[in-house]
Amino acid sequence: MHQPSTDVPAVPRDAVDPCVRVRGAREHNLRGVDVDIPRDTLTVFTGVSGSGKSSLAFGTLYAEAQRRYFESVAPYARRLIHQIGAPKVDSVTGLPPAVSLEQRRSSPGSRSSVGTVTLLSNSLRMLFSRAGDHPPGAERLDSDSFSPNTASGACPSCHGLGRIHRTSEELLVPDPDLSIRQGAIAAWPGAWQGKNLRDVLEVLGHDVDRPWRELPAADREWILFTEEQPVVTVHPVRDADRIQRPYQGTYMSAHRYVMRTFSDTKSATLRARAEKFLTDAPCPACEGRRLRPEALAVTFAGRTIAELAALPLGELDGVLAAAAPATEAARVLAADLRARIAPVAELGLGYLSLDRTAPSLSAGELQRLRLATQLRSGLFGVVYVLDEPSAGLHPADTEALLDVLERLKAAGNTVFVVEHHLDVVRRADWLVDVGPLAGEHGGRVLYSGPPGGLSGVAESATGRHLFPPAPTGASPAAARPVRTATGSVRLTGVERHNLRDVTVEFPLGVFTAVTGVSGSGKSTLVGQVLAQEVGGRLADPDFPVRRLVEVDQKPIGRTPRSNLATYTGLFDVVRKLFTAAPRARERGWKAGRFSFNVPGGRCETCQGEGFVSVELLFLPSTYAPCPECAGARYNAETLEVRYEGLDIAEVLGLTVEAAAVFFAEVPAAARSLRALEEIGLGYLRLGQPATELSGGEAQRIKLATELQRLRRDHTLYLLDEPTTGLHPADVRVLLRQLHGLVDAGHSVVVVEHDMEVVAGADWVVDLGPGGGTEGGRVTACGPPARVAASTAGRTAPYLARALGR
Repeated sequence: MHQPSTDVPAVPRDAVDPCVRVRGAREHNLRGVDVDIPRDTLTVFTGVSGSGKSSLAFGTLYAEAQRRYFESVAPYARRLIHQIGAPKVDSVTGLPPAVSLEQRRSSPGSRSSVGTVTLLSNSLRMLFSRAGDHPPGAERLDSDSFSPNTASGACPSCHGLGRIHRTSEELLVPDPDLSIRQGAIAAWPGAWQGKNLRDVLEVLGHDVDRPWRELPAADREWILFTEEQPVVTVHPVRDADRIQRPYQGTYMSAHRYVMRTFSDTKSATLRARAEKFLTDAPCPACEGRRLRPEALAVTFAGRTIAELAALPLGELDGVLAAAAPATEAARVLAADLRARIAPVAELGLGYLSLDRTAPSLSAGELQRLRLATQLRSGLFGVVYVLDEPSAGLHPADTEALLDVLERLKAAGNTVFVVEHHLDVVRRADWLVDVGPLAGEHGGRVLYSGPPGGLSGVAESATGRHLFPPAPTGASPAAARPVRTATGSVRLTGVERHNLRDVTVEFPLGVFTAVTGVSGSGKSTLVGQVLAQEVGGRLADPDFPVRRLVEVDQKPIGRTPRSNLATYTGLFDVVRKLFTAAPRARERGWKAGRFSFNVPGGRCETCQGEGFVSVELLFLPSTYAPCPECAGARYNAETLEVRYEGLDIAEVLGLTVEAAAVFFAEVPAAARSLRALEEIGLGYLRLGQPATELSGGEAQRIKLATELQRLRRDHTLYLLDEPTTGLHPADVRVLLRQLHGLVDAGHSVVVVEHDMEVVAGADWVVDLGPGGGTEGGRVTACGPPARVAASTAGRTAPYLARALGR
């Protein structure tokens, strides 16, 4: 490790140690790391994707701070709090309490909103309760009565969701020419349960052999929508080879069955099937406003709470500023609400409304909302650990973010940031660079000290990008000649979300970048409008695009049973190889024997999970390797089968890089592994659970899966911020692949904030000028040089700098 000894403060005798000192960190791929980091600084952890920087910042430092906090909590209370395990580290000294602001991969519930995440809804409800204009003679309501998430406030018709699910005869019976026996009621369950309902109807006297449309209207209504559940004795038709005794059968209407399945089932498949027979519409009782009439009758500044919650935060601030407070309570509460809105707007999120649902927000937006809340908390003397806070940010918004981080530090806190954005790295007081490469080739601290000292570390990929040899810092991609379009897709008069009468042309056969500040309408234009337009025209033989591929950052699976090998199809190839092994052939085993998801070859003690939950009295449950298979996930008999000296568990433990060498002579596996390597994922293990992958890694796995397919038809690739979570060195690897697709005759459209990527595009579409209602317009479009010279929008100066102008 390169670390100038003069930079780390020495510790005088009897003085408080000014540093956080880590010794022997071995979390994930860290190799016994020793590092000293001064407190009360903005420290940025850098390194290529998979180098181990998150393992040091989150897996070691934050995990240890959390562990120490829980040591002070009563054992019984500890059981109620989700904890991460103790990190693998010899010692950490000088570590204050820590607050983590991660890019969470799990989505919040549908009742969670911008207002609940930031706690702004609490302040707004208090304003209406204490200072709202209640109707004459009406009882003054408490703050809970203005919440759609409480029994006293929620609309009783939709339970505070604002939307209701309904069904209809047309949905439940799509083909009225069929009889009930022929399956007219498509919403009914299959197999025995569906036959049971039909038999019960027959006993009740309904004609199940007559076409549905010929049944009396009253009968059709009762069969589909009755809430009655009559019980009758059913005498099944006897089969020659089976004895079927009479039984008591209960009738359930198709509507009741669908609604119960939709609301109660834990099966995603059954829920999706039930959803096909439902329509989703605004609640007619509250008109989608989620509250009881009593709450909606109260106003402030002439508006209901639902109307104010629907305004962008920037507009809400203006309404509160213009309101003339009638009482001291109104003045204090309105001022408090405005003070809470200010940091959210400062972080570039003024386009969001309080009622915007949390699942519709990006991970970056959620993290910045939590950061804005922390600004108001007034904590000092703590360590804030942030995970790529610049993700999804336009360069103009990144400047505001840096100001916020500086304020957190100025308030007496230590700020640790895992980051790739070079503008954030340049503003750091201290850098911890981890590497030199990813996975087993990383895990070392190459440098710890002020940013300037990194220029002398030859091994550092970060240093090469932070201190480029070119004196101008000009983008090498910008020197490439602009390609000529082979056609175009024109969108006219687009009106969706904040897009207002947008007309724009996307050239084909080139690399197009769509830019603009957060909330300007980029994802709506590309991910919804363009995708829908192209998808609808693929059947047209005259349309030049034959395939549409959308590559997003959604997880490749939601459980540890889904992994890199299963998603890419590589696992199918591996299992076939093991099935063909001599010992497997002797035993007559099929490919299913080598799956850890089904009984047979898997370890039944852990059911193929590889670990078991250990219940500890008065302590949270902990996880340990399965005592039977020691984490291998398979039973001993299955592990006796070997391919080229390795068992199936050992193969799943290989990195992509090692597997590429191991399977070099197997074309089906080699092609898939080569695609993963070429896109910079050589450090991932084949069996790496989907839950451990970042959004950027998931997106690149999807892209690699697509790249391994040899496609000759003209394909349009749509990518949403593909460089999120990527070190500049990894960005260049990814760009090589994307430009290779264009050179092969395909079209690529990316929503992007990285100006180096935009500078290397053939065509740029810039949206803005602001976010929310201030955006939704095309401010400039054309080759990068033309957009960089534009005076409209906020992208031009940053793009001009990337072009070296």
